[in-house]
Amino acid sequence: MKGKYYRKLTPEEERIIVYGGTERPFLNEYYNHFEKGIYVCRRCDSPLFKSEYKFHSDCGWPSFDDEIPGSVLKLPDKDGIRTEIRCKNCGAHLGHIFYGEGFTSKNTRYCVNSLSILFVPDRNE
Repeated sequence: MKGKYYRKLTPEEERIIVYGGTERPFLNEYYNHFEKGIYVCRRCDSPLFKSEYKFHSDCGWPSFDDEIPGSVLKLPDKDGIRTEIRCKNCGAHLGHIFYGEGFTSKNTRYCVNSLSILFVPDRNE
């Protein structure tokens, strides 16, 4: 990691971002957050999701139906069933992606830990 900027993480952020943990559902910072702006990686500040991609899925975590192109890696999860999503820039664990649930016309749900992202408000509002 020499030469790259990474934000200092709390122990709970590190548990999720570095070690692939999951935060508690429904009690996280961005679950019911719907302001205009973008969501960036909490570790490296890379843009990941636009606010217009966010929707309420009632799953307990922030949900998006798209990513900023090229920002997210999709990898087979260790459980052999799900697909893990990671920040393409720094490899931070974000959550999982699910297909075919019918929540939006894109039929895709990026289920993201709030502790993996930070919100940057749109300053033009």
